[in-house]
Amino acid sequence: MASECTEELKLAVAWNRIDTAKAELFNGDIQWKYEDLEDSMTDALINNKPQFVRLFCENGLNILDYLTNNRLESLYRSLSDSLLAYILLQRRLSERKTLAGSQLSVDGAAPGAMETFHMEVNTSASAMDLSLFEVSRLLQDLLGDVCEPFYYGALGLDPRMGTRRALKQVNKILQGECTYRNQQCLSPWAALFIWAVLQNRSEMAIYFWEMAGESVLSALGACKILRELSKLENETESKLAMKKLAQRFENLANDVFGECYQSSESRSFTLLIRKSPVWGGATCLEMATAADARLFFSHDGVQSLLSEIWWGDMERSTEVWKLILSFFMPPLIYTDLISFREPEEEIKPSAVHHIRDNDSVGGNDVTDFSIADIIQNEEEMEELKTLKENLKGSSMHTKSKRPFIVSRWRQFWYAPVTSFLGNVLMYFLFLCLFAYVLLVDFKNPPPDGPSSLEFVLYFWVFTLVCEEIRQTSLGGSLFLLQRMKKYIQDHWNKCDLTAILLFLLALICRMFPWSFNVGRAVMAIDYMIFTLRLIHIFAIHKQLGPKIIILGKMVKDVFFFLFFLGVWLMAYGVAHQALLFSYDPRSKWIFRRVFYRPYMHIFGQIPVHEMDTDKLEELSCTYNHSEIEAGAEPCMSTYANWLVVILLVIYLLFTNIVLVNLLIAMFSYTFSKVQGHSDIYWKFQRYNLIVEYHYRPCLAPPFIIFSHLHILIKRHIRQIPSAKSQHFAVELQGRKASRLNTWEAVQKENLLSAQNKQQRESDTSRLQRTSVK
Repeated sequence: MASECTEELKLAVAWNRIDTAKAELFNGDIQWKYEDLEDSMTDALINNKPQFVRLFCENGLNILDYLTNNRLESLYRSLSDSLLAYILLQRRLSERKTLAGSQLSVDGAAPGAMETFHMEVNTSASAMDLSLFEVSRLLQDLLGDVCEPFYYGALGLDPRMGTRRALKQVNKILQGECTYRNQQCLSPWAALFIWAVLQNRSEMAIYFWEMAGESVLSALGACKILRELSKLENETESKLAMKKLAQRFENLANDVFGECYQSSESRSFTLLIRKSPVWGGATCLEMATAADARLFFSHDGVQSLLSEIWWGDMERSTEVWKLILSFFMPPLIYTDLISFREPEEEIKPSAVHHIRDNDSVGGNDVTDFSIADIIQNEEEMEELKTLKENLKGSSMHTKSKRPFIVSRWRQFWYAPVTSFLGNVLMYFLFLCLFAYVLLVDFKNPPPDGPSSLEFVLYFWVFTLVCEEIRQTSLGGSLFLLQRMKKYIQDHWNKCDLTAILLFLLALICRMFPWSFNVGRAVMAIDYMIFTLRLIHIFAIHKQLGPKIIILGKMVKDVFFFLFFLGVWLMAYGVAHQALLFSYDPRSKWIFRRVFYRPYMHIFGQIPVHEMDTDKLEELSCTYNHSEIEAGAEPCMSTYANWLVVILLVIYLLFTNIVLVNLLIAMFSYTFSKVQGHSDIYWKFQRYNLIVEYHYRPCLAPPFIIFSHLHILIKRHIRQIPSAKSQHFAVELQGRKASRLNTWEAVQKENLLSAQNKQQRESDTSRLQRTSVK
């Protein structure tokens, strides 16, 4: 019976008659089998008919049996050639086939085979050679180093191998039997979701998002993909559609996480730091950072987690003066001056990262993670690993034997807020030392100098260099070049690098008599850069942080203002110089009179006695060109002096009234625009600062050198891996991961049910239902 209606079903799909299909073909009279719906499902996917896709999945089509790797590749091959994703995939395909051609030439292939290969590369039929490797490379370009490469497991590739090596291995695989294509896709809903997102199909992508697991992370991943695609898209309409869909997914991620946070605070924290096997080991926090999801970061649940990480085991209500007092008088941490949360005393042998399991999904029982589990330092992780090995196979719980003095000491000094406070205090001391050396104790080149305090300054800067090297080494499995690229992307890292390079240049120059003054001048400029670094340090402050963001936006406005001002300065300055002096070949004086003097006119410094002939003073000058070239002062031209005065009036009118007020208006617009969202921007930047000081050693420069030696011995001599390389990440497996996924899915369903109910009860929906009746 079902096979007889297959043609009718194909016609319904072709004509997009979902009403006919529901009334005639899916009314319960026909028992559809998987084989009957397979081809129609493919047509519905390719032709963007999400209602039919939903209908087929609800009436007998098993997506696990349907989506094999071969069918997923065929879906990507069916992309429209006008889509940006198709163009990007073709570029990756061309790269792979070009490398395959170079391999053939190296291996000494026959000339006829080479000609045939180049013909295949240059024909449109090469799109049929598209594989999951090209899809993986495209996703890697869009998602960056947030995720491990997609589909490498299906292709039998190692995620840690380089791109060129992976290309060679893929070419060998594709020249063989390609057994991976007959295998089922491990995460079919997520694969179809990414496929729909790459095509910017909103309704289809929303349906697959509803069906896929890990709702928050999936929505943030789609947001990242769409925003990266919008940067590459040239068509305005498609670009706006991508940005709109990206914002929609960010709102969905924010709403689902809000539902999770209302249900269970501890589980929602776990959700933020859980590593996803579907999304290449990424976490929600990492993906939100990459996607620039400021709205998501402004959520109270995310900020609550960040605050707990920031304060460590100390109470968040602790006053700053108590921290400063304890910083200079460490014995006070053993008193009741600072309140600490009680650490977990028991460690379960079956737990990973101190997880406490419960069987309930929607009830009061939750999978609980203490904040100490999230921000464990290396020593705690090593101790936990040792304890777990000793307790393997035993059901006994072991109490921690760490003395109170040691545990309290670590609770205070290993908190990121303590590290931040120490770095701030020591940085102020560094600036004071730098200023004293520069102003008072900057002695002549050797053998007279440098002084002892200057040597202390050099050592201090050396420890700063060591810290920057340590930051560059962070990156997990990334290659050195990728780590350096990631390091340079941060604007404040560029500032640090500039300051260090200028200091090295100044240090070299000051050692020689012929370049001593140059070194001192460079060091003075370098002090300014080191001082400006304080802006980044105080970005964590709740009141100063938003103002710093507004200041950064206003700096961009200044550059636009300087462009207009520069054009007007040049126009007036050249005319002004040409009218006042008939001949003056001195280059430095031309620059001063064309740019510097008109610029000073804006602030009221107008030398009238040098411009107006009525007030001209008698000076020793000459009109002789030879004497002027020899260095004599040229006489001012009195011809058309009235035009000079008129140009001055027009110039001052335009600059002081028009341009300056334009700058004020731009500042006002920027302030009013950013002020309403400055809190969101600040919360997003706050995360980056917390991550930075979470990774930093507890000691501040110059004492940080001891921490660096400790890390060097641990990592390279004792070969003990770092727990801090895990970016606020926890890996769940088995029942724990399944329970968390189920709980998240329940919260998502609750949100969607509430939204659907609200939509049905709206006035528009009521009118629509009334008109239908």
